[in-house]
Amino acid sequence: MKLHSPSTASLSPAQSRQQILDAVRRVPRGCVASYGQIAREAGLPGRARLVGRVLAQSTDQKLCWHRVLNAQGKISLPKASPAHAEQKRRLRHEQVVVTATGVSLTKFGWKPRSDAPLLPAD
Repeated sequence: MKLHSPSTASLSPAQSRQQILDAVRRVPRGCVASYGQIAREAGLPGRARLVGRVLAQSTDQKLCWHRVLNAQGKISLPKASPAHAEQKRRLRHEQVVVTATGVSLTKFGWKPRSDAPLLPAD
């Protein structure tokens, strides 16, 4: 069965949200992904800010939101915030090295085996 990613225009807001959450769930333990990478994996290229909004609004306690960083490998939350400290703690618990300059995307960046197509072709 041939698979393809849906076009951005054909997704409802609920479908876009679900695609983003599904992409975040695929990031394995000990790896990180950028907001832009998650957007591309969800079939929503160029929608990195939407990824941030969806993660900020999620109430899923099992979602591994901490594995998503900005394009420079840095935590996007304010440094003095409890959420920043929690994200850093969770990453370190997964053996991800977090330094003052961020996380090495070369070393810890998620490398999916495919383009992560999400829906069966018609």
